[in-house]
Order: sequence, then C-alpha cells, then structure tokens
Amino acid sequence: MSEDVLRTDEAEFNRVVEPLRRELHAHCYRMLGSTHDADDALQDALLRAWRGLARFEGRSSMRTWLYTVATRTCLDVAAARGKRALPMDLGPSSERVVLGEAPVTEVAWLGPYPGGSRPDVRYEQREAVELAFIAALQHLPGNQRAALLLFDVLGFSAAEIASTMDTSVAAVTSALQRARAIVAEKVPPSDRQQTLRKLDDPRVREIAAGFASALDRGDADALVALLTEDVTWSMPPFAHWYRGIEAVSRFAVEVPIGRCPSWRTEVVTANGQPAVACYLGEAADAVHHGWSINVLSFRGDRIREITSFIDADLFAKFDLPPTKP
Repeated sequence: MSEDVLRTDEAEFNRVVEPLRRELHAHCYRMLGSTHDADDALQDALLRAWRGLARFEGRSSMRTWLYTVATRTCLDVAAARGKRALPMDLGPSSERVVLGEAPVTEVAWLGPYPGGSRPDVRYEQREAVELAFIAALQHLPGNQRAALLLFDVLGFSAAEIASTMDTSVAAVTSALQRARAIVAEKVPPSDRQQTLRKLDDPRVREIAAGFASALDRGDADALVALLTEDVTWSMPPFAHWYRGIEAVSRFAVEVPIGRCPSWRTEVVTANGQPAVACYLGEAADAVHHGWSINVLSFRGDRIREITSFIDADLFAKFDLPPTKP
C-alpha cells in the first residue's frame, strides 16, 4: 500500500491501523493509568496521525510512527493531568474499620484494565499491564515512563525512542536507568519472580472463585483463609485502606460481609490478573447492581492484595451487564 493512498483514503488508513488498535490502546493505558484517558488519547492520537501523514516519510514502519504519535499524545495528557494514585499513595493504612467514608473526588485515581495485553509483553516475562507495574509507572515523570515502556515493553531501540521523544540517545539511556531504579523499588524483583501470572492456571482461577464464593455466602472464615499475613485491601475512590490479616479481617467481617446485604459475583480478568466483579443487592431476592471490580494479586497460592475499584461505570468496559438478578 503506497503512502500516497494512505494520505488520501481515510478508510484505507483505518484499515491499516485497526490491527494495531488494541496494542496502542494498552500503551496509552500504561502511560496514563486509566481506560477512559486511554480511550481519549488513542482517539486523539489517531486523528493526529491521519492529519500528520504528510510528515510520515516511510523511514520507519507505520507501527513505529503510530507509537510515536500515541506516546507524544499521552505525554501531553500526562503533563496536563498529572499522575494517577491508589489509596496507598495518600497516607498510611487504617488500623480500625472506617465507616461512612465519603469518596475522594479531587484525586485522579488509577483504574483497572479489562483483560490483559499478551502480544507485546516483554517486561520481566510478566504481564505488562499488571496493576503493581502500572501503579509504579505513575511515580515516574512522563519522559521516564515513556522510555521504559518503549524500550522494556515494546522493544524499541534507544535511537528510535530518542527520535520519538525528540531528545538524545544519552538522555534516553539516563531516563531508562532512573526509571528502572524507581520501578524496582516499588515492585521488588522477588515479588515479580514469585507471583503467579498464568491466567489459564486452574489453581489461580480456583482461588479467585473461592474469594467470590466466600463473598456470595457471607463466609468470613473462608475468605480470610485465602489471604497472606501481610495482605492489603484498598478501595478507590475511598482513601482509607487496610494492611495485615487482622485489619483486613476486621474490615471484611464488618463491611462487605457484615453490612452489605447480598452479593452476586463473577470471576473476570483485569490487568492480566484474576479479578472478581461484585454486584450488590438490598436482599438475596432483589436485583443486584454493579458495584466493584476487585483485582487480586497473589503470592504463591494466597491473595496478598485486593484492590476494589468501586465504580459501576467500569462494568461496561469489562463487557459485563449492569445488573444481575
């Protein structure tokens, strides 16, 4: 397909772009930590790419060109919006159960990503949309975040990244060194090596199903038996979070099991990890409405982290119905 045709035929341009859309969207999510922001950034990037095709001289592949435009678009968005956070970024864990807490609306919260992103995974042989990795990326300046993703996840050369970011190879190398140090501090290599990441692993699915079943039945003992001693449970957009088996157990007993009348659950995948979609009802025979997407992180065969994203709008992004009977 000639470049002249691409520049004059929008339908042909869209046909060429379509096979790359999913991986470009995953890249925008990694850069921005939000599927909503990724949606907007990708749409803007593809519009910029179409309008700027005259500057595409064919010295790189169309894929490289599109990643260049998408990265620059995400850097603009990140500079204007700032980083996204989890409750752990705002303050220490709570020892006691907090009731009647109001959502924190002034914080830009990190969000979950439906499914995984297998085709372009290179980073430490694990899912490159894993929640801990995405959270760690939020602690990097935009240029470091871009350099790390383009080099370690997508396999771009330092020279290609320098061209993408309009800087020098030496600056890219320096950004990579600083970025890797920060990510290693936030996500220790030992955790990465020990964590189970095979989504088709029956044992992982079994544990996620056990978590879901315990909520459905209101069985606090069964739920707690699935957790590590140092487990954490956070619930954006609420600022309070809990660390350790005692604090998490008290929260589980008092709130999701003790105060929530009835749950319906479904095991799904988020950020390349097992997750549980929870629907809340006023009674067992009432309609249950979408409440939260709970992303589960593991150590061995125990859950070490529960991140409950409380947002009914997420259910549509996960292709889930808004309610269950």
